[in-house]
Amino acid sequence: MEIDDIYARYRPNVGVTLFNRRGEVFLGRRVGDFADVGEVKGEFRWQMPQGGIDAGEAPDEAAFRELKEETGVSSAQLLTVTPGWLAYDFPPDYPKKKWAGQRQKWAAMLFLGDDAEVDLEADDHQEFDAWRWAPLEDAPNLIVPFKRRVYEQMVRAFAPLRDFIAGLS
Repeated sequence: MEIDDIYARYRPNVGVTLFNRRGEVFLGRRVGDFADVGEVKGEFRWQMPQGGIDAGEAPDEAAFRELKEETGVSSAQLLTVTPGWLAYDFPPDYPKKKWAGQRQKWAAMLFLGDDAEVDLEADDHQEFDAWRWAPLEDAPNLIVPFKRRVYEQMVRAFAPLRDFIAGLS
């Protein structure tokens, strides 16, 4: 069976791990929560920018677009993109019935601007209501449980890169 067949029911998506020069990562607090699909109301709202990959769009192009839409940030340099897909299933009550879950490519980027560039209201669909810089390893414990395994995989993939970035400052 081809890998594309396995992921046919998984929405193509990109996640962005935005590092600052200290090796910390951007985390945004979602405007809404996942209480409607069985998660604890108000909990696990922190995540990294992410979104769908449009038809004909390359994952790195989608990463820059999603980063700009969700954070206002355009001063970033692409460092790498995960070579394969990382996938998670949606909870049974999740409203996107067309998809079983999402398959993601993760883009590691270095933030070249300053914090004043962050504008959570940059797009007409605001994704986050607060943001912060945090250690990379904090991310999996702050994300909704159904996405946690993918975040753990992303942390393992990007930890050496984080160490390199932090060593430069």
